[in-house]
Amino acid sequence: MTDVAPPTGEQYHLRLDAPGGVVTAIVTEVAAGLRALEVGGVAVAETFSEHEAPPSASGITLVPWPNRVDGGTWTLDGKPQQLDITEVAKGNASHGLLRFSPYRAVSVEEHAITQSASVFPQHGYPFRLDTTVRHELVDGGMVVTHTVTGRGAGTAPIAVGAHPFFRVGGHDPASLRVTLDAATRFETNVRSIPVGTAPVAGTPFDLTGSPLLGDLDIDAGYTDIATDGEGHRHITLAAPDGSSTTMWMDAAYPYMQVFTPRNFPRDGVKGLAFAAEPMSAPANALVSGEGLVWLAPGETWTGRWGVAYSPAP
Repeated sequence: MTDVAPPTGEQYHLRLDAPGGVVTAIVTEVAAGLRALEVGGVAVAETFSEHEAPPSASGITLVPWPNRVDGGTWTLDGKPQQLDITEVAKGNASHGLLRFSPYRAVSVEEHAITQSASVFPQHGYPFRLDTTVRHELVDGGMVVTHTVTGRGAGTAPIAVGAHPFFRVGGHDPASLRVTLDAATRFETNVRSIPVGTAPVAGTPFDLTGSPLLGDLDIDAGYTDIATDGEGHRHITLAAPDGSSTTMWMDAAYPYMQVFTPRNFPRDGVKGLAFAAEPMSAPANALVSGEGLVWLAPGETWTGRWGVAYSPAP
């Protein structure tokens, strides 16, 4: 019988023996995806079988734009550009150009892997980019570093994101409390395209008061997110016993998408899940220009985000 190759390609198993417990992860060849992450045997990221494609884009890298481009159409130097429509139901170009692309392993260590992939000129995006993603295990979690370098003749507009789903071990997702100190969200139309911004205070989108995940039903982009003393923005999932999973992002990521689907397939059963997506620009940035970085040939953009688990006190 012929072995069936995983749809996400090579599976890279990482391990770090750290003071806070053994940290392990699985990173995939396709989309430089995060398929699993555990700290001391506690799962802090959602996982899926190596024989499955990432459900709801779980764990993938989003380059050269995160989220959506309205109708896949934007304008460059006064000329219309038409990207391939990859979200057919809503008629948008979604999650960049490397979602189904294999990455090359540049450096593989027991506790870290650096992968690279290139964006080549194509429909609606006439630019060449070289990208890298480094997943590095650290005590209590992981640090992910993204770089994008302009390689073509023109100055390229870019934005970067990732699509991780988080959990706190085996705790019921509905019992977790979500905390995000963000003041503003993007209002969207029925096709999930931003049409404006609104304050979140006193609305169902307000996460400053640590609402229960089970009470949330949102797919919203946030901005005006508070920073800590290191300039990081973060969101935390806390379990009833005091254990928690925190996703942080550095200054390169001023935006975050929070997504609480109720159809995430877990152990063959669809249920509630939680995605917190670091984004350097909001949805539809190629059209609005908000958050875009323009890379000249040879210029490099770098951004970092990470995951930290805290056990129950």
